[in-house]
Amino acid sequence: MPQLRLALNQIDSTVGDLAGNADSIVRWAHRSAEQGAHLVVFPEMVLTGYPVEDLALRSSFVDASRAALAELAARLRAEGLGEIPVVVGYLDRAAARPRYGQPAGAPQNAAAVLHRGEVAISFAKHHLPNYGVFDEFRYFVPGDTLPVVRVHGVDVALAICEDLWQDGGRVPAARAAGAGLLLSVNASPYERNKDDTRLDLVRKRAQEAGCTTVYLAMTGGQDELVFDGDSIVVGADGEVIARAPQFTEECVLLDLDLPAAAPRPPAGTVDDGMRIEHVTLSAEPLAPYEPRFPGEVAERMDDTEEMYNALVVGLRAYVAKNGFDSVLIGLSGGIDSALVAALACDAVGASHVYGVSMPSGYSSQHSRDDAAELARRTGLHLRTVSIAPMFDAYMDSLKLTGLAEENLQSRLRGTLLMAVSNQEGQLVLAPGNKSELAVGYSTLYGDSVGAYGPIKDVYKTGVFRLARWRNAHAAARGETPPIPENSIAKPPSAELRPDQVDTDSLPDYDVLDRILELYVDRDAGRAQIVAEGFDEALVERVLKLVDTAEYKRRQYPPGTKTSPKGFGKDRRLPITNRWREQG
Repeated sequence: MPQLRLALNQIDSTVGDLAGNADSIVRWAHRSAEQGAHLVVFPEMVLTGYPVEDLALRSSFVDASRAALAELAARLRAEGLGEIPVVVGYLDRAAARPRYGQPAGAPQNAAAVLHRGEVAISFAKHHLPNYGVFDEFRYFVPGDTLPVVRVHGVDVALAICEDLWQDGGRVPAARAAGAGLLLSVNASPYERNKDDTRLDLVRKRAQEAGCTTVYLAMTGGQDELVFDGDSIVVGADGEVIARAPQFTEECVLLDLDLPAAAPRPPAGTVDDGMRIEHVTLSAEPLAPYEPRFPGEVAERMDDTEEMYNALVVGLRAYVAKNGFDSVLIGLSGGIDSALVAALACDAVGASHVYGVSMPSGYSSQHSRDDAAELARRTGLHLRTVSIAPMFDAYMDSLKLTGLAEENLQSRLRGTLLMAVSNQEGQLVLAPGNKSELAVGYSTLYGDSVGAYGPIKDVYKTGVFRLARWRNAHAAARGETPPIPENSIAKPPSAELRPDQVDTDSLPDYDVLDRILELYVDRDAGRAQIVAEGFDEALVERVLKLVDTAEYKRRQYPPGTKTSPKGFGKDRRLPITNRWREQG
């Protein structure tokens, strides 16, 4: 059987940075060539970054992407890499005029095989996702070909991400065309438990295609999305040959024995009306060689470690890609800000993390001590600025009471943080969690202030779980656990009035989060939630809180998506909305 050494480059890219992304592609291509790769592969839309959103609708950006691809092909050849086929994802434009209802200019989510300084073949994604965070029907027109390239005597069928996630199309077409390898390039965002779903998917598609199947994924972060890598190679029998680490850039090298291509290249139309487009790059198999890379399966993370790493990668990407080198956090001594601080220290380094303790007359001494202890444990910078004088000045002028008095304290803290950010240039992190955002337990222009919310998509019970995991992880490595035990053990409180605790206003978080997961993440209705055994009056109260807090969530900063349905692009409900789940 013919041999082939693949170099699967699981890398990060930045939306809009065509030059920087091209540099990265060339750098990783050189590494691949140095290891003797015969076919070098990069993720979906790696040249433009992903997702490009409405940039796809700008003709100037599509033109720039197409020009950057041509320049990349010429550069690879000029740097001695022209004889190695390189698969690159980019933004293209369909040659035909778009039909009614399709995007103007007919942009396409595309990939190309670069060889000898030219685009040997290009193709567009066939299945366009239009659910969750994806809006690809809005932006792209689909491709209708099955691209097959013959590389050293092996026919390699090509696909892009959703082409594997949906039935039909290129997977059965690859079998009908007699491909020896099915190669899919992807930018598949992370969410909890998706790694298991992804593995099952690739196994199934490999058996359907009847050939070894490669699922090469992107890593890194883009706005609210995190890409976890986890590239997978599965044999035709469904057995895993190789699996890459999560959340890291990696070149996965793999020597494969693959079926020889038929003497006559496949042609015509196959399953689902896919028209085969075949290009021969090298017809003859390689001379037999001693394999060096049989394939490795990276050790898997447990679910909590996986989520923690996703939050770190998402925060690091947002800070770095938006031109910041330091972050600012209001440290209350509570669990939320403590976890955000630990994440920030892991993401950008403690020397780049600045905390401000902003006590009022209602702040307990133990909370002040907990903030100081967090700084001691992590090494972050901490200053203390009392808001009491500011609070007294407002109260003398306005005579506020009740909730208005409580929220004033939060808003003073938000104003203080933004003032320091403006003066010193740090990016402010908002510490709100998904439970609070769901029920509106946050103050507009107060604790919601910030440019990024690292734990925005983490329920309160998840916050505790992540904090305990991070401390246990540190202890196992002989390091100082970053989060003070008292921040984890004490009852959560906003400390805006005497002896206040969260359960004065909210149900126990264990109960609240289970209701929220059903209503927010799974779109369950009132009757279905009650049928799960929850108190009817409590369910009605929680659902009302969620429904009436939509205007607040719209004004909260973006944050890392970790669940199947985060607040943001995943869940789009009208602010003005009189529909209520009723008995």
